[in-house]
Amino acid sequence: MTFDWQAALKAKIRDIPDFPSPGILFRDITPLVKDASALRLAIHHLIHPFMGQPVTAVAGMEARGFIFGSLAAWELGISFVPLRKPGKLPYDVQSVSYDLEYGTDSLEAHSDAFAPGDKVLLVDDLLATGGTAKASKTLVEKLGAEVVALAVVIELTGLDGRGKLQPLPVHSLIQY
Repeated sequence: MTFDWQAALKAKIRDIPDFPSPGILFRDITPLVKDASALRLAIHHLIHPFMGQPVTAVAGMEARGFIFGSLAAWELGISFVPLRKPGKLPYDVQSVSYDLEYGTDSLEAHSDAFAPGDKVLLVDDLLATGGTAKASKTLVEKLGAEVVALAVVIELTGLDGRGKLQPLPVHSLIQY
């Protein structure tokens, strides 16, 4: 019998109906990050395809991407760059704005966050419509680095975020 690691991770994701608004089913990863074994399992499978690959940095999107991204960078032995909401970084920043369902948002990174030619793995907890991931890719490229892939814990396949990111490779652990 083989260990079903995806089922083990899925069992640690809590469904919260009608959050943040009616009709939305929120996938809560806090029980997963609370369980050290589940978190270690998730990080192992999140970075597995990138072991030994020419990746020089991980960029994580605010806020839950910081959890998985920093741990992925630690395990890969490479740097971590936070992609922040506006007004959070103290140094010279570059910014990219993107559309949301009801407005716009932005991400920022320090202008010296990447070295020219860095090969960057984007990491987040969730891929839904792809807007945040696409903006993250644009921001990293604006700073002179190359995005090699996106790795996420959860992918909501019905929202086709993956399709909006093509030809960028997307690695997801769990799909709903």
